[in-house]
Amino acid sequence: MVEKFDPVQSANETARESARHLLRDSRFGTIATINENGYPFASIVNFALDRNDLPFLLVSRLSAHTKHLLADRRCSLLLGEPGKGDPLAHPRMTIISTASIIDPSSDEIIILRTLFLARHPKSALYIDFPDFIFIRLTMIEASLNGGFGKAFRLYKNDLS
Repeated sequence: MVEKFDPVQSANETARESARHLLRDSRFGTIATINENGYPFASIVNFALDRNDLPFLLVSRLSAHTKHLLADRRCSLLLGEPGKGDPLAHPRMTIISTASIIDPSSDEIIILRTLFLARHPKSALYIDFPDFIFIRLTMIEASLNGGFGKAFRLYKNDLS
């Protein structure tokens, strides 16, 4: 019997640090949701990190991706900003998550609002519009691609 080769490695400390770096330094990502017909739908979103360094979003209830998340909480967030040369040679990470609306009356909203504005000061123009809500992404697992031959599977405890 021939064993299948899995090119995706378990996380090591270098992968963990690269993943944390992507989270800290990326200001936006591409969120993939599932639309009403069951197809993937991707759009760019700003995100910030909560006190546990996990991503949360400020989104409008009017946007397609928010409507999708309200109907089906499964999503993924792709992070990574290519530099010069081949974009596939630069680190990137997909965080597979479930989305949850953060209760607007919770005490946590003040902290999240402050963290989001610190990362995205121009969002002050719309952060208080009534259709905007915060959504927390609870990570299930992540796929980190650090360049050729550097693919890793990470879990929530790898990012803390």
